[in-house]
Amino acid sequence: MITNMNHITLACRNIEESFRFYKDILGLKPLVKWDKGAYFLVGEFWFCLNVDEHRKASPCYTHYAFTVSPQDFPAIAQRIVDSGAQVFKDNTSPGESLYFLDPDEHKLEIHVGDWHARIAAKKADIGSWQNVEWFV
Repeated sequence: MITNMNHITLACRNIEESFRFYKDILGLKPLVKWDKGAYFLVGEFWFCLNVDEHRKASPCYTHYAFTVSPQDFPAIAQRIVDSGAQVFKDNTSPGESLYFLDPDEHKLEIHVGDWHARIAAKKADIGSWQNVEWFV
């Protein structure tokens, strides 16, 4: 039985540039860095970078979201924007979010809220969702 997410590994072209972005801009806690990769902690979640010179950006909506507190959101969002990271989408969902690209064009998000808040918001206003089946 699957009990939890273990880790996510993102391919990067330049470990130094990506390491600085995730450590200095996003504030992830570094565990180790070597010539072809790095490990970070996000809370207790294991987040990995691995060098892949052939990394290509994806046009799909797949993205990775990081939780931030309402108090920290403005400062972190400003730090991301000030870093020159490209914003790729306006937020149209409940809760504050900033959608942006990392140095390798991975789609990322910082978000205020959790799945409980999202489900409650959608139960209160289903919006454009259709054929919905609730399991919680």
